[in-house]
Amino acid sequence: MRESQAHRGTPCNTPRLLRLLNTLRPTLPDPRGPAGAGHPAGPGGGRTGRGTPVRDDEGVTSPTPLRITALAGGVGGARFLRGLLAHLRASGDPARREAEVTVISNTADDVVLHGLRISPDLDSVMYTLGGGIDEVRGWGRSQESDGVARELAAYGAGPSWFTLGDKDIATHLVRTRMLAEGSTLSQATAVLCERWRPGVRLLPMTDDVVQTHVDLAAVDPALHHGEAGGRRVHFQEWWVRLHAAVPALWIEPVGAATATPAPGVLEAVTQADALILPPSNPVVSIGTILSVPGIREAVVEGPAPVVGVSPVIGGAPVRGMADACLASIGVPTTAAAVAGLYADFLDGWLVAEGDEAPTTPGLVVQHRPLLMSDPTTTTALAGAALDLALAVDRKDRAA
Repeated sequence: MRESQAHRGTPCNTPRLLRLLNTLRPTLPDPRGPAGAGHPAGPGGGRTGRGTPVRDDEGVTSPTPLRITALAGGVGGARFLRGLLAHLRASGDPARREAEVTVISNTADDVVLHGLRISPDLDSVMYTLGGGIDEVRGWGRSQESDGVARELAAYGAGPSWFTLGDKDIATHLVRTRMLAEGSTLSQATAVLCERWRPGVRLLPMTDDVVQTHVDLAAVDPALHHGEAGGRRVHFQEWWVRLHAAVPALWIEPVGAATATPAPGVLEAVTQADALILPPSNPVVSIGTILSVPGIREAVVEGPAPVVGVSPVIGGAPVRGMADACLASIGVPTTAAAVAGLYADFLDGWLVAEGDEAPTTPGLVVQHRPLLMSDPTTTTALAGAALDLALAVDRKDRAA
């Protein structure tokens, strides 16, 4: 899809960035305000319930906008979120139409290459929702060029297996400079989103450095393009260079155990009316988000119903190599097995037509077309997930 007219040629100049940066330091305020825009405090300072009518000073009743929080990875999560926003915009329900969506993104895929901090999942969500994604690949910028990559190759400056597009590099330059100047990843993400206006509040799972590493099994290098395995590599090398073809003995989000949730993350979970898990990788996307201390506990203990969309159809991942990730932790590539990874908090689960439903007590399962092959199907899928989240009672799951 072409980059939207609203974003094409928008300057990303230094004075503007500095002004934004000064407003963000030393902390990143909640842009929705103390109680959240459109969310008056309920009794005792708490929040009103899902779509609860609220009377203003003149006695006019209006529904409270919904608060929706999603835990998401990259391509699949971003496309699902685009469908969710389309569903909300088209809704006749004011509580949905004015809904506030927060996306907590995986950052354990982040990597430093050529001195630049690259955040693939944050950028995929930002570009997709902002109208700048390469629709064919599902990642990177639309109408991209590779002049810098070709120059780096001419210098013999690797790695050659991870190509950065010219326009994409600008994003990484801004992020890297801000981090070097003392900003947090949350602050840098907020500045980048000022340009793209994704329509959601996009938060990294943590401002701390977390990197997913993979322990490779020993293999015959003749069968794996010279890779003998028996070593630990960054997730991106396993995923991009090796296409996850070398079996993983262990996948570890290094640094997650000592990380803390980014500002606003726990509040987004505990104050949500609905928590949604898009069809993202359950091990290296949603799994890494939940590995940050405090996030899984907030999901388990929070009041919001949790509904997920299976990333598996007919025993195969919808996209990518999630089966290789699941194999590394001894979990079958089935919708039922993936639901088991979320058994301590999952209230609703959407599975593909014909797939076996989990038998977890109290879990509400619905069969739906899951392949996000076009905008209409994607929007319908996202709407079904939200419908289920607003219909299921969290108490049913607790029982």
